Amino acid sequence: MSISPPAPGNAAAGRKAGTVALASYIGTTVEWYDFFIYGVAATLVFRTEFFPGFSDLAGTLASLGTFAVGFIARPLGGVVMGHFGDRVGRKSMLVVSLLMMGIATTLIGLIPTYDTIGAWAPILLIVLRLVQGVGVGGEWAGAVLMAVENAPPKRRSLYGCFPQLGLPSGILLSQLAFLLLTGVMSAESFTAWGWRIAFLSSSLLIVVGLLIRLRIEESSDFEKVRDAGQVEKLPVVEVFRRSSLQILVGSLASIAAPAIGYIVSVYMVSYGTKTLGLPTPTMLWILVSVSGAWIVMMLVSGLAGDRFGRKATFTFGAAVGVLWAFPMFWLVDTGSIALIVIALIGITAANSIMAGPQPALITEMFPIRLRYSGASISYTFASILGGGVAPLLATALFAEYGTSAAVSVLIAVICLTSLCAILAASRKVLYAEEPAAVPTTSRTLRPLVDDTTT
Repeated sequence: MSISPPAPGNAAAGRKAGTVALASYIGTTVEWYDFFIYGVAATLVFRTEFFPGFSDLAGTLASLGTFAVGFIARPLGGVVMGHFGDRVGRKSMLVVSLLMMGIATTLIGLIPTYDTIGAWAPILLIVLRLVQGVGVGGEWAGAVLMAVENAPPKRRSLYGCFPQLGLPSGILLSQLAFLLLTGVMSAESFTAWGWRIAFLSSSLLIVVGLLIRLRIEESSDFEKVRDAGQVEKLPVVEVFRRSSLQILVGSLASIAAPAIGYIVSVYMVSYGTKTLGLPTPTMLWILVSVSGAWIVMMLVSGLAGDRFGRKATFTFGAAVGVLWAFPMFWLVDTGSIALIVIALIGITAANSIMAGPQPALITEMFPIRLRYSGASISYTFASILGGGVAPLLATALFAEYGTSAAVSVLIAVICLTSLCAILAASRKVLYAEEPAAVPTTSRTLRPLVDDTTT
């Protein structure tokens, strides 16, 4: 029996989906590199260079506080770019977000320190961090929508996880950048000026990202909505009016994955060097090895989301996060490099299992014409508590109670919150229904997806 070759149209669509997924991955990697070099610099450099008058603990909290400021600005980016992403298109907002991140990151590398311009140094640092936050606030939803909306119907979880791969890849690049810099120069030179190279190099990465993003086509789903004349005038208002429950569920469900990501990539650098007394290069190499496994695990979870269902896969990942929170620090506190790697691979496995199906899970909660706004608002609201505040809370809790068990409780509670949110969500909440495009007055509703495994 002969097998017919794929139709030319399907082959072309498949190539477009693959190209868009790859472009989303590269673009988000560049943006997360920008975001994470700030986090590493906040733990290694900013305390002494921008907050020299503070005590060691207060300076660490202040520098991590500027890291958290970026998350406070993310909802603004999510709302503004969500509005225009649903009105004008996904592609244009991705270009804007990339430019904002790249310009702000490059300028951070040029800010004089406190010794040179006094209080203006931390003020400028905070302003540029706010710009970073606005840029990345519109990045996630745009990147995942481009990947998910162009993906084959039964591969949305897999293709949607490609932008998520930018998280561990950005961490990997940022750690390698600082390892290279700390390896080729003295500690004094690195603190004085060497750290700036990691930020200034962002300008080159942005050029690469822009060239890729300018060449990709607009989302197929958005083009259908636009061609049918169904673009909303005020999508942000409409998504709160029509999909407020989805925003609540999406926000609570999205807390755990970024919390784990930032605790591993930001807090653990500080914990390993200051509490365990490990050399900074050692902690960075640990994160490099963990990030490699992280990327692989996220791809596997993307496949699992299509095979076993988004909800089932995500639920399993959140449960792993709850159960691994205490064993993680039991292993980390031994000070053994091998056991620390095992501990962090275990907690990043929980992140990966949630983050792989998360893009498809969150975007499918909203109708196409409201998706950018809905997904952006849900993710950025969650990122404030799940991302920016988590390292700060972990630092404060450890300082208050003097035990890593307090941080374990924080991780377990955050993962339990996301677990309960997704378990409580009905199928009606998880899958949006949208009026049929033709005729526009019809009251017949059609499901956007066919994922009967969930």
